Amino acid sequence: MADPADRSMMFDRIQNWGARGLMGAALALPYAWRVPVMGWLMSAVVAPLAGLRTRIRENLALVVPDLPDKDVQRLTRNVPNNMGRTLIEVYSGSDFYRHCATLTLGGDGWSDVKQAAQDKRPVVIVTGHFGNYDALRVALIQAGCEVGAIYRPFNNPFFDAHYRSTINKIGPIWPRGPNGLTQMVKHLKGGGMAAIAADQFVSDGAPVSFFGRAAATSLASAKLALKFDALLVAGYGIRCDDGLRFDLVLEKPVDPATPEEMTARLNASLEAQIRAHMDQWMWTHRRWKGAAPITPDIVDRIDPTAGDPART
Repeated sequence: MADPADRSMMFDRIQNWGARGLMGAALALPYAWRVPVMGWLMSAVVAPLAGLRTRIRENLALVVPDLPDKDVQRLTRNVPNNMGRTLIEVYSGSDFYRHCATLTLGGDGWSDVKQAAQDKRPVVIVTGHFGNYDALRVALIQAGCEVGAIYRPFNNPFFDAHYRSTINKIGPIWPRGPNGLTQMVKHLKGGGMAAIAADQFVSDGAPVSFFGRAAATSLASAKLALKFDALLVAGYGIRCDDGLRFDLVLEKPVDPATPEEMTARLNASLEAQIRAHMDQWMWTHRRWKGAAPITPDIVDRIDPTAGDPART
């Protein structure tokens, strides 16, 4: 009988060959074709087979239970479509890089980030798995900013190695964990910028409100900003109606406060973007594991407007 570890490794190899074969076929198409084709494949083929539509429905039922069924149906199609587009865009390497050169950085915080880059002041850019977050990073790098990113390694080690080598061509990335954190801290100390997608469940995270429920959320971004006197900025690559271009938005820096308060403001920012563009967030995450509705005692501790001068 074959060793279970050997069977698992063989399955990973087969899965990697399949994924890379699909990517290779898509990359043979012109950029303007491959992006929508990959979006369709993810939506029509991969999502049903992988159970992604069920996960999307479950999350929507949990936090937006009054959403009309026609909108739920639309999101079960469009969310995987955006995921497929994002994946092949990042894999497109130089084509994606050239495409991002046509985009314009904007938002109320862009001038602050640009000044920080000139002053060699560190910046922590917090985003989510929304739109295409790497479009923002590429555009910032093209504007002369030194932007690295933390990412969560894939479970499949073979696919992860290929993905990492591909993404590193855009800019430095660091795997989530002690080693990645050490590299990111070194980068920040040198006056660089770090992009963090902080919208996934973290087992030891703080119970911060997200869509009205206590979602376990990492406080690391806020703590890093406070420790290294870095700007803490929410940033997004929002997909436009043509499915190819992006609005690149950097919001005003979050004012220093407690890590919980700063993180609550970041969660509120991302929630607002998702509500405005429901089909651009990866509703496939298990974001609210064991989550309960926000209660008054939690609100008192993590009120995102606490200490806001605008309230006084």
